[in-house]
Amino acid sequence: MSTKSYPVEGMTCASCSATVEKTAGKVEGVKKATVNLASEKLTLEVDEATFNPKALEDKIDATGYNLVMPQMVTKTFDIEGMTCASCSATVEKTAGKLDGMETASVNLANEKMTVTYNPLTLSVRDIADSINKTGYKAIPIGEDSGSEQAVQEQEESNEELIKRRTILIAIFTIPLFYISMAPMVGIAIPAFIDHMMYPIRYSLAQLFLTIPVMYYGRSYFQQGFKTLSKGHPNMNSLISLGTAAAFVYSIAATYAIIFNGADLAMMLYFETAAVILAFHTLGKYLEERSKGRMSEAIQKLMDLAPKTARIVHNGKEEEVAIEEVAPGDIVRVRPGEKMPVDGVIIKGRTAVDEAMLTGESMPVEKAEGDGIIGASMNKNGSIDYRATKVGQDTTLSQIIKLVEEAQGSKAPIAKLADIITGYFVPIVMALAFISGVVWLLAGQNFIFALTILISVLVIACPCALGLATPTAIMVGTGKGAEHGVLIKSGDALESIHNINTIVFDKTGTLTEGKPVVTDTVLSRKATVSEGNLLQMAASAEKGSEHPLGEAIVKEAEEKGIDAYDTSDFEAIPGQGLKAVVEGKTIFFGNKKLMTEQSFDYQVLEKEADRLADEGKTPMYLAIDGRVEGLIAVADTLKKNSMETIQALKKRGIEVAMITGDNTRTANAVAEKAGIDRVLSDVLPEDKANEVKKLQAEGKKVAMVGDGINDAPALAQSDIGIAIGSGTDVAVESADVVLMRSDVKEVLTAIELSEDTLKNIKQNLFWAFAYNIVGIPIAMGLLFLLGGPLLNPVFAAAAMSFSSVSVLLNALRLKNFKPTSAEAVAN
Repeated sequence: MSTKSYPVEGMTCASCSATVEKTAGKVEGVKKATVNLASEKLTLEVDEATFNPKALEDKIDATGYNLVMPQMVTKTFDIEGMTCASCSATVEKTAGKLDGMETASVNLANEKMTVTYNPLTLSVRDIADSINKTGYKAIPIGEDSGSEQAVQEQEESNEELIKRRTILIAIFTIPLFYISMAPMVGIAIPAFIDHMMYPIRYSLAQLFLTIPVMYYGRSYFQQGFKTLSKGHPNMNSLISLGTAAAFVYSIAATYAIIFNGADLAMMLYFETAAVILAFHTLGKYLEERSKGRMSEAIQKLMDLAPKTARIVHNGKEEEVAIEEVAPGDIVRVRPGEKMPVDGVIIKGRTAVDEAMLTGESMPVEKAEGDGIIGASMNKNGSIDYRATKVGQDTTLSQIIKLVEEAQGSKAPIAKLADIITGYFVPIVMALAFISGVVWLLAGQNFIFALTILISVLVIACPCALGLATPTAIMVGTGKGAEHGVLIKSGDALESIHNINTIVFDKTGTLTEGKPVVTDTVLSRKATVSEGNLLQMAASAEKGSEHPLGEAIVKEAEEKGIDAYDTSDFEAIPGQGLKAVVEGKTIFFGNKKLMTEQSFDYQVLEKEADRLADEGKTPMYLAIDGRVEGLIAVADTLKKNSMETIQALKKRGIEVAMITGDNTRTANAVAEKAGIDRVLSDVLPEDKANEVKKLQAEGKKVAMVGDGINDAPALAQSDIGIAIGSGTDVAVESADVVLMRSDVKEVLTAIELSEDTLKNIKQNLFWAFAYNIVGIPIAMGLLFLLGGPLLNPVFAAAAMSFSSVSVLLNALRLKNFKPTSAEAVAN
């Protein structure tokens, strides 16, 4: 199974997207089809073995829409092993026979092959493999990066095209509207086209002003009637029928005025046809602009990436295009420059601003061995780092991919709108014609019935229904990315706020995951100071790789305590160690070690038990057979853990902690964090089962973790939330990724879910309400009750406003700001 995405041209409303989605779903090899009306993209899950892109294109085209197949990609390869024209002919012929290959040209002189191919049926790897099988070696040069740019440029050109069309239509519609409406309200118009004196001139003036409007709006008719003829009417079909009816009637009336002298000058509908097109085009332009603002988050991320990198090779600096950086290259970055790719520092120290990627407002200190995220900003130091991930593998590229996939997904709440829009347009067309006929039978004249028909056709707005959900999801997921919260799908975005239980993994999630020295306690009869005690322990642990030993060595280094030389080091499994430091025999370890050596440790036993009850690990230090004191080490809670847990509990969410630690240590950490439910002594493989047990109690469970052993539990939970600094497996298994590695962002995800779902419900309410109220009014309900008849011009204005209002409401999400954990907790 693989995922493919295609732009679709011609969709204007939810009926369109429903048709495209339904049609695509019936194509052989397509397992799932999803259309995002806001981004105008079709996303498919397909079986590569049976899926044929050309069949999909033909099916979509047959419904009246245009599936935009990707532009053919041009790629250049270095070819090794060629020595003559026969070699180049073989390579060229081999590449040319590949399915999806358009052209293949080999240059023997520079030993390069340039190919143009369809990326949907052929990949760079496929091309290289085919050449390699002939005995030559094909090495791709650089990477393709033009498709994203091409899509972006296409979107910009679409907006400009609609803007230009809007202006041109307005140029002719405004005077037309003035000429047709001025006499009705007593405003004078030029005498030479006075409707009383010169009815023929008056009607021809309107006709000549309307023709350019119909011409510039021809795409509505082309697409609307095409889909209608294919049996899949859409929003354009409604607009086309309404304007065509008004225009054709007005031409007939003009004919009657010219040749029969009919008194119909004030019964023309030219301005109705033109204003309908004008309002609709203006609405589409405002939609395009709003959609562009919805994708600002992705655009900002894409703009972060620098175009070049400074590579250090054989001691010399060389500036190369970002595409030429390869894993293993040494990259040099000076203050104020952006990091080109991901990597690990090998020389220098600096502070790095990662705000746009992680949401972390403060620069992060970096030194040798620390990781670098591509596109982050180097603040104050010059560093050299080794590239580890480039191109599409960088953190930035993965974030963009995740956000794009999320923006293209659907939320379950959209299903109702999808079902309704599948029937919406045919029902509206039926209502329009039925209402027109009923009014005729009721004794009204043809003009009245025509007004009703046109009003019903143009006031109905499936666009608002189709845009209600995807627009909010696009803004919501983009806003989440700005705050370092990557929500992978619309389903997850909708579901997060429904959870009533959150299970936190302890180590690395609630805690720092790195033990630190917390206490140093001396015996009452100690002959050394606390500093000496730490110095002796650090000296003994200097060569140790045990995490607890590393914590003690680090503590001594931070306090500026130099370690002594050590000899006769001996690790004692399960107990501790023995070493000779400054001629003195040191034993450093747990109670069992002291018991085995028959040392008197009881004087410190109560202190050791107290520290253990606090979740710390106490270790005794004996010098020449005398217990001098103990040092406690613990994995401390993260800065925001307690505030976050309190904030979640205030929301009525049950908080649990899961860990492999023993019950005593787990309870101590849970008590300090404010957690009531503790799942301790849990083996890695049993974490998913513990989540299942909670779900069996009827709870909606979110799991927050960071390790490989958390991946099954993340997948099992209703919502899996991965800490961004965790393993790739954990991140891959999760529905939400917290880039900042800060548990308080769990609150951000919940708040964003609540605000987004609220926005979606508002959009759907107004979209449904608009159509439920507007269509009966257009059918003449107010007139029936003694009120006015709805003018088609106002119906068109209302229709356009409904779509724009949904978009503007979705854009309000851009003002989202998460509440701090401290504020919620208090």
